Amino acid sequence: MRVLLTGAAGCLGLAVARRLLDDGHRPVVLVHRTEFTGLDGVEVVRGDVLDAASLVPAVAGVDGVVHLAALTGIRASLEQPLLYHRVNAGGTLNLLDALAATPSAPRLVLFSTAAVYGSPAAQPVREDAPRAPGTPYAASKVAAEDAVREAADAGRIGAAVLRVFNAAGALAGRGDVDDSRVVTRAVGVASGRLESMSVFGDGSAVRDFVHVRDVASAAVLALEHCRTGEQEVFNVGATPAAVRDVVAATERVTDRAVRLEHRPANPAEAPELRAGTTRLREVLGWRPEHSDLDRIVADQWAFELTR
Repeated sequence: MRVLLTGAAGCLGLAVARRLLDDGHRPVVLVHRTEFTGLDGVEVVRGDVLDAASLVPAVAGVDGVVHLAALTGIRASLEQPLLYHRVNAGGTLNLLDALAATPSAPRLVLFSTAAVYGSPAAQPVREDAPRAPGTPYAASKVAAEDAVREAADAGRIGAAVLRVFNAAGALAGRGDVDDSRVVTRAVGVASGRLESMSVFGDGSAVRDFVHVRDVASAAVLALEHCRTGEQEVFNVGATPAAVRDVVAATERVTDRAVRLEHRPANPAEAPELRAGTTRLREVLGWRPEHSDLDRIVADQWAFELTR
């Protein structure tokens, strides 16, 4: 398939493009402000999900789209809620409009987030758990999911929504640059680039981590599975770990101390958020191959040493 990839500039975009190539597909990356580097054999087109007119030629002749382009900062969304809705929901609507103008009914994989679940009591979280977005970021992703579902119901596309928990790690010298994320922060403190890492409460809050390589394999499997008129939802996670486990892994892998600042627990944050991935494993045959916690930290550490 010829597959358009939005939001391809980061490590996850690189991982998806590489997996598409490895599986015999032809990735086309949509670039706006930055260039796409680090991988040969990739077609590049110019466009912006906020520029509806630019998406029409970008989707021409594609068999599918992997839609990564989004703003993802939870705390930043509290300060700029309208911007998050404009980019995450509005950008998805622009893309759906462009796809609706194509003669075929292409496949679409939407990258969403575990944040749409809020703080559910039942763990691990299954895809049929009620959505309870607690931030503008999560709400914007709920709106994007709903738009994709409605387009699929109308027969315009075949779709899959991937609710990714905590993608981490690095690939081919490109890693995560968001220092608000747990693994990236811990590794940045170990290197001395960052002064310290805040730990809220006793560090027992559990999150589910998954390597970007394994996220990419889920995306391509989901793309190949899409059927016109249908939309399916899959959780993507692999390794539940407490914050203190991430710190311990970072110190073990890097042989350096991670300076911590202990702060009171935040009652608004879920004490545990683990991914139920039965559907992803049984329906798509997905298995995580790179998501051991030490492997995730080691790959991010290798990238950190180049920053």
